Amino acid sequence: MLIYEYKLHGNQAQYAAIDEAIRVTQFIRNKCLRLWMDTRGTSKNDLQCYCAVLAKEFPFAARLNSQARQASADRAWFAISRFYDNCKTHQPGKKGYPRFQRDNRSVEYKQTGWKLEADGRQFAVDAEGKIEHIPTGKHAGIDMGLKEFLTDSEGNTVANPRHLRKAEKRLKTLHRRLSRKQKKSANRKKARKSLAKVYLKVQRQREDFARKTASTLITSHDLIAYEHLTIAYLLKNHKLAKSISDASWGRFLSWLTYYGHVHNIPVIAVEPAFTSQDCSACGTRVKKSLSVRTHICSGCGIVLDRDHNAALNILEKAYRTVGHTETGTPQRVQNASGQSTSTRSRQPRAGKRAG
Repeated sequence: MLIYEYKLHGNQAQYAAIDEAIRVTQFIRNKCLRLWMDTRGTSKNDLQCYCAVLAKEFPFAARLNSQARQASADRAWFAISRFYDNCKTHQPGKKGYPRFQRDNRSVEYKQTGWKLEADGRQFAVDAEGKIEHIPTGKHAGIDMGLKEFLTDSEGNTVANPRHLRKAEKRLKTLHRRLSRKQKKSANRKKARKSLAKVYLKVQRQREDFARKTASTLITSHDLIAYEHLTIAYLLKNHKLAKSISDASWGRFLSWLTYYGHVHNIPVIAVEPAFTSQDCSACGTRVKKSLSVRTHICSGCGIVLDRDHNAALNILEKAYRTVGHTETGTPQRVQNASGQSTSTRSRQPRAGKRAG
């Protein structure tokens, strides 16, 4: 589904009505959550029915569209079901017990509760995207990092934009201003909005970078291979958590998979084990710490950038996954949409030799 986003401009009365609807949405979600906490065995259907009870009990809740009320109950059930899933799968650490919401910023309208005015110019369109991929004959393995956002199997790199790091000075200033304001004051509300705008800008910068980088990779290649990283586990490293979050690897990989599906080309995730340690030329395992940024093979003497060597190994692992042969005969593989395409063998790129 293609989503067209527009920035809407309204008058003060319209903004006030939207704010009221958002507050009611938060109220209904929290009331549904309280019902679940107080009543054992509460189901999703019970929360949906409870919306009608709240509408009768509270006149301001009745003014919110019925489907918008049910969407609020769905938000509460989403938090509850996520907690249940984490418990069933024995998720390590905290299980995400549902909490009451205090800063809701949206309300969801579905088929009813809204209309287009006769002079309306902004609306959403459901359209089917059709993109014809132009074959390039290029395959790439990509290694994601923090020094460089990614390095591909050709040795090309994409710089890490570090959007949050660049905005930190401004954010610290706005945080200090917010902490000085009195609670529930108009000045505190203004300071909070200023802070939220900067965070929103960082979020949009990350999203834009992830989309454009993924789109560029997909349109210029016929196969992409990447490491299947457990990002949630990596975030437990408190020394790197901020940098990993700032890089937004998860958003990038989501868009990479999406564009691979749209362009009908394979996007293959491979196991990350030893991709940085093994030599891409001869296979010798050369152990190295994270601080060592150059791969020097003790077996064949090849010298490569650590990430470049890893990217070559990632691509080779992808070939083995889909049925790579040494003769260069095309092998049939499945792409993101389940259809088949072909791939050829690729010899690792040679680097400098020591000595």
